[in-house]
Amino acid sequence: MVASGPSRTARLRVDGDRVTVRCGKVELGQGIHTALAQIVADELGLPLAQVHFDAPATDTSPDEGVTSGSLSVQDAGAALRLECGQLRQALGREATAHWVGQSVPRPEVASTVSGAHRFIHDVELPGLLHGRVLHPPQMGGQLASVDLAGVQALPGVVAVHCDGDLLGVLTDGNRTADAALARLRSSVAWRCAPSAPAAEPVTRVVDEKTAAVGLPARTLEARFSKPWIAHASIGGACALAQWSDDGRLTVWSHTQGLFNLRRDLALAFAIEPGQVSVRHVPGAGCYGHNGADDVAFDAAWLARQCPGRPVRLVWSRADELAWAPQGPAMVVDMAADLDAHGRLLAWRHDVWSLGHSARPGRAATPALLGSWQTAAPFERPATIDMPLAVGGGAERNAVPGYDFPAWRVRAHRLQDGPRRSSALRSLGAFANAFAAESFVDEIAAASGQDPLRWRLAHLQHDPRGMQVLQRAAAMAGWRSTPRPEGCGQGMGYARYKNTGAWCAVVAEVEAAALLRVHRLCIAVDVGLAVNPDGVRQQIEGGAVQAISWTLKEDASDPASQMLRFSEVPQIDVLVLESTEPSLGAGEASLGPTAAAIANALFDALGVRVRDLPLSAERIVSAMDRNL
Repeated sequence: MVASGPSRTARLRVDGDRVTVRCGKVELGQGIHTALAQIVADELGLPLAQVHFDAPATDTSPDEGVTSGSLSVQDAGAALRLECGQLRQALGREATAHWVGQSVPRPEVASTVSGAHRFIHDVELPGLLHGRVLHPPQMGGQLASVDLAGVQALPGVVAVHCDGDLLGVLTDGNRTADAALARLRSSVAWRCAPSAPAAEPVTRVVDEKTAAVGLPARTLEARFSKPWIAHASIGGACALAQWSDDGRLTVWSHTQGLFNLRRDLALAFAIEPGQVSVRHVPGAGCYGHNGADDVAFDAAWLARQCPGRPVRLVWSRADELAWAPQGPAMVVDMAADLDAHGRLLAWRHDVWSLGHSARPGRAATPALLGSWQTAAPFERPATIDMPLAVGGGAERNAVPGYDFPAWRVRAHRLQDGPRRSSALRSLGAFANAFAAESFVDEIAAASGQDPLRWRLAHLQHDPRGMQVLQRAAAMAGWRSTPRPEGCGQGMGYARYKNTGAWCAVVAEVEAAALLRVHRLCIAVDVGLAVNPDGVRQQIEGGAVQAISWTLKEDASDPASQMLRFSEVPQIDVLVLESTEPSLGAGEASLGPTAAAIANALFDALGVRVRDLPLSAERIVSAMDRNL
């Protein structure tokens, strides 16, 4: 028995043998609820099977912000430890040390693999209607004409709604919704507003370290870039919404930020936040700010036409690729001054990018696509970069973690772009680590030094960084044997956000007709690993995604593809044992993986490709320039 009667704290409810956790961090497939349950079980001295999680909802869960930034176990876990400690004292129980540090299977995996797991697309409610929305073809597009009557006359159509430049249909079935949307699309004409002239970028110094270093004997310079990258989840964004007769709104969503979405929905529909309830239901997965919040507005906007009846609205693949926020394209300029002996004197890092944060709940107007397109539109909030103290955006991982004599890091934020930009897994850290770690290899090559020894020489202040590099190198047998022609080995390293997990990656590649990754050896230090298998899964998943971004993905290229299962290499992940505070794992491996692959390509062919993705055309072009 846990207690003789019910007991409750802000996050915990104890009743008999059952402990229920109310958590503001949502489960997106990353396994955080399993790890948090392990913490609770140990702190309360319970079997793990007695710890359960309520589905997060604004009515019952604490506001713990957005589930992002690899902060869930780090922050929510710390909060739960404190509350469990208070509850344990009140109950007169003893803590244990049984579950934390053990590799515990995630309970939802089996049902997901078998197809039994319920996603938001599977939710059925009495009286359910099916909705579709047609947005303008581009930002600023305006409705010229549309045949609403022709759509309304179709069988199964319950309502057709036109509000400014936003169009929608409600039907009694999923297929009839698709048919009605197709008819609506074929009958509409748009006019497009001229594009506004581009504003000058805003430049600021992110970080600077000055020292009297003398005149350089040599300066190396290089420019790196990454393209726009789409989330491209397997399933389209989906939401359900229902208005009550007294004007209350309930939304079922796979959003990452329940309370942020609630705030912006209240703004958009001119009601109090307390009149909006947002309930989390798992979706197809996300890697940052995708279309989940926008589709929630669309569902609520359409559901208002039929109070009392729930509406499910699903975005198509075309909707996703056209309208969901994407990770913005970036350009990174690197420069380094070297003395006559090849020693680094000064380092300069300039990053050019749109902002990386346009999530709901952070501006005076809603960050919801449809709310900018109605007859009384809201102003579109500016895309921003969060302060570096909370992780930053475009400049994430731009400040060097190495001990350099002097450096200057500047961010040049562009004001607008051809598509919506916002948070995508690791934000600017992917491009910055790719550029910085590729440039480190260039400096090492130019000064005739081994890339591993060069890194270790500049990490004497950071033993945990040195250790992940040494362990990854040992796993891979770093440069210990001759490599076949066209094969190479490369390294990448970063401490995520300069405050999170340490990660080092060694990549082994073969450059033939295509560049192929054969093996990744990864060492990571996340402090105390609550669930080591969960950490390995997150590191491996991030690495696989990074391979796809590095070799293939470009949202501006219609021919762009994603990595196939047959192209996934052997990935060995070593989680270093530690008793230090737990750190997040979900985003730590992306930047180092990209750099390791690019550096392995240089080792294989002797050519440097600085623009992602590392396509065959770019590799051949680099080889031609070397002739």
